[in-house]
Amino acid sequence: MNYFQFDFDIENAEQLEKLVALLAEQGFEGFEESEDNLDAFIPEQKFDEAEFSRIIDFFPTVSYTKTVVENINWNKRWEEDFKPVMVDNFVAIRASFHSPIPNVAHQIIITPKMSFGTGHHATTYLMISQMQHIDFIGKSVLDFGTGTGILAILASKLGAAKVVAIDYDEWSIGNAKENITQNECVNIQVEQLDEIPVTQKFDIVLANINLNVIVSNMEAIVKASFTGATILLSGFLKENEADLKEVLEKAGLQFFNTMQRGDWIVVMAKSE
Repeated sequence: MNYFQFDFDIENAEQLEKLVALLAEQGFEGFEESEDNLDAFIPEQKFDEAEFSRIIDFFPTVSYTKTVVENINWNKRWEEDFKPVMVDNFVAIRASFHSPIPNVAHQIIITPKMSFGTGHHATTYLMISQMQHIDFIGKSVLDFGTGTGILAILASKLGAAKVVAIDYDEWSIGNAKENITQNECVNIQVEQLDEIPVTQKFDIVLANINLNVIVSNMEAIVKASFTGATILLSGFLKENEADLKEVLEKAGLQFFNTMQRGDWIVVMAKSE
């Protein structure tokens, strides 16, 4: 299968993070980052010229080149590029080929494949950082858009009684199951779904996706939450905070706080 490779010249880390997030939403499956460069890959048949142009319009100073490449060995590329991630002394995220990292409360082993969510992106980092302030012991948890399963795994390690991890993407489901097994978590239920199961209710809802998906699923998030549930949302920029607060208020949720990393934020809310 042929891939398009886009080689972008990047000005700063914030610009890189925004570009990766937007390209990932449009089907780009692999990224190789350096200080001033980003290589992004997408299967030829998935590429949408109009959507790509819409994204590039947000980055008028970014230049790029486009080439065609064949038969990429993603596992090899990820293994070469994957570096451990530390979230304070709370969590270390590493691959199985890394040595254990000392002096952290929790370690999560992630097989570095194409699924989004290895801790490198600011939104995953923010979600994990905020999770250390939530009491998970004995709680039921929904991880909406689980990706690699990293947040579900952490919820399990923090003492959750039950975790339901859902994602619409078949590859993510397979990768999440592998990672859950690798981390010896036995109380995580993984399901391939594109909608929140409103027949169940949860004490904690985690959603690290993007603004549009979260807003369009806000009613379902509320229905799936017990009264007093903690809801942790990310995948959007600081500039979207006011809009999201308005959506939360209309849905009957109480805004609790915001944490920021670069241009990205995580928002905590409570159901009433």
